[in-house]
Amino acid sequence: MSAPALRVLSLGAGVQSTCLLLMAAVGHLPKLDAAIFADTGWEPRSVYDHLDRIESEIAKPAGIPILRVSSGNIRDDALDPSRRFASMPLHILNADGGEGMSRRQCTGQYKVRPIKEKVRELLGFPHPQRIPAGLHVEQWIGISVDEFHRAKDADVAYMKNRFPLIEQGYSRSDCLRLLRSRGFGQTPKSACLGCPYHGNAQWRALRDDAPDEWEDVVAFDASIRSGNARATAEGKPLLGQAYLHRSRRPLDEAPIDRVTAHEWSGRQTDVFDAVADAELENGAPDGCSPWSCRSGTPTQTDHGLAS
Repeated sequence: MSAPALRVLSLGAGVQSTCLLLMAAVGHLPKLDAAIFADTGWEPRSVYDHLDRIESEIAKPAGIPILRVSSGNIRDDALDPSRRFASMPLHILNADGGEGMSRRQCTGQYKVRPIKEKVRELLGFPHPQRIPAGLHVEQWIGISVDEFHRAKDADVAYMKNRFPLIEQGYSRSDCLRLLRSRGFGQTPKSACLGCPYHGNAQWRALRDDAPDEWEDVVAFDASIRSGNARATAEGKPLLGQAYLHRSRRPLDEAPIDRVTAHEWSGRQTDVFDAVADAELENGAPDGCSPWSCRSGTPTQTDHGLAS
């Protein structure tokens, strides 16, 4: 295989990808040509603040540009009847009492697509130009050894995925230790404010620590009960009802103060190895990864959102 034209990091700004950026910056890994952050337009303030900090304290001193890309605002698009919306994996309560989830299209639209477009641009062949055979970038993905099964090849020839944390034998706990040693122990979870995969601890954190953001997601939850705005405007409303919380109840009435067995288990571990409660829910420690969603694969309900 020919050498890559560029080496880039898919930067979600969560624990693993921040660890990779740091390792490259201090010389533990080869230097990166760029780090690409796909912005959904609806990330928590803590993620944007963390991104600004690692850009100024890690990336810029090391000469690594952080490129912020976007294909729109996921919240605004869901509520705009003139926009085609890539559906979120909403929790559906069907008219007959059955439960399901709508298809997850948001990751492809708001994460993967803008990263691919930027990679094409960096290679000098923006869409629809054909990229010459053999020309490719090496893309680093923040997957650690404890989730090696999520490591996948890219689905396009001009991107070759590489997983340096797996190669170095790094677990998520190792990443956390390294980040703490460099003053980044409070690296936030990277996921949309209204991600339906949030666990109770994440919802509680929003409610208790970020009241403005909590108010925002409560309002959004109420607004998507019949599905996305365009489908409703076209006379194709959801046959059931959609919710952000897995209980399929309005978010401000959902049982988010319930502590799950998984969360209790995490509280019993050593404080230096335990992940924050907000990261223990649902087996999704690091939020939305463009290339390997840590929240599993949702199934499509019979009454899914119309596109």
